[in-house]
Amino acid sequence: MPAGTLLYAQSGGVTAVINATASAVLQAARARRVPVLAARNGILGALREDLLDTSSLTAAQIKGLAHTPGGAFGSCRLKLKSLTEDRAKYERLLAVFRAHDVRWFLYNGGNDSADTALKVSQLAAEYGYPLTCVGVPKTIDNDLAVTDCCPGFGSAAKYTAVSVRECALDVAAMAETSTRVFIYEAMGRHAGWLAAAAGLAGEGKDDAPHLILFPERVFDEADFLARVDAVVKRVGYCVVVASEGIRTADGRFVADAGGKDSFGHTQLGGVAAYLAGRVKDALGHKVHWALPDYLQRSARHLASQTDLDQAMAVGRAAVECALAGQNAVMPVIVRDSDTPYHWHVDIAPLSRIANREKTMPKNFIRRDGYGITAAARRYLTPLITGEAFPPFGRNGVPDYVMPNLRAVRRQLPGWNT
Repeated sequence: MPAGTLLYAQSGGVTAVINATASAVLQAARARRVPVLAARNGILGALREDLLDTSSLTAAQIKGLAHTPGGAFGSCRLKLKSLTEDRAKYERLLAVFRAHDVRWFLYNGGNDSADTALKVSQLAAEYGYPLTCVGVPKTIDNDLAVTDCCPGFGSAAKYTAVSVRECALDVAAMAETSTRVFIYEAMGRHAGWLAAAAGLAGEGKDDAPHLILFPERVFDEADFLARVDAVVKRVGYCVVVASEGIRTADGRFVADAGGKDSFGHTQLGGVAAYLAGRVKDALGHKVHWALPDYLQRSARHLASQTDLDQAMAVGRAAVECALAGQNAVMPVIVRDSDTPYHWHVDIAPLSRIANREKTMPKNFIRRDGYGITAAARRYLTPLITGEAFPPFGRNGVPDYVMPNLRAVRRQLPGWNT
């Protein structure tokens, strides 16, 4: 192997299996005798030259990362702007890479992270620095372009489907004298993949969820309330799954909380609470709502085996294509067949992925706009199939690995991000 160091960083909202990808990266790099540094808190750590030495991790700890949720090295929400607007930051990254002989940079995240990896590769080429940049896919939103699905989504989808089914049984048992309407809020700003996964909780016409609200469809409050009332009268209760990003006809987010997040996105919050209030005021039904929030992306105890396998596969592939000099690319999942389910990993250019968004296809949403189709079921079902339970300790909770790594000595002046 040529001399040099591999730098791995995690970005954006973490998932139940992002550490599985990290585990695979570490295993693959060690097999090739390549030293690995990890940036603490994603790109922030790279900018601050806050880099962690992974050499002290034992083989057992690395293996244990595969069943540990969260981000083992820390993540962040920080979107770098264009090479012109944020040139000082990109040049700082390059200076840090030079100082630590980083020749391979793996950035594990979503759309914005793919864009950052692409721009870093462009600046390195401009300066003639031998750096290979690889984006590694991760997002529970399942909205990355090119790849058939995103590691992290399958486990969040499984959690969603199981939770909605279990809640529906609870509501059904008490509906005559208690709650008649239950509303579950799923993550998904512009893409309704997680909300769609809730549709796997039931198959029959009167099975929950009875209504699913997608960001891809305009939210009509009057029609929604009428349908809720009709379901309650027919079934006795109504379970609704609402994507956080549903919008009105004028393009306004129903759950617009005002302000922006660190990526510059509109801050969302409380669509389930809002809908519950409208159902109560307009229809008079007793209503409960749930916001699973971080629970849906951290539920490693209910991870999908398919998701775990794919998370590790893209980690291994990322190392292999980086060491082969495949620059500005991302390993992606390619579906070969639905039944039986077969897939493989391919390599795609970051230019086809960065700043692009994959929303739900029209043929995955029922004609009335409130449910999923058979095509959606064929797509979603394999992704939540199989159980990958973590090992449980004697205290009844999972044994998770929490590495405490030493930071490498800084070589450059401090940096204020």
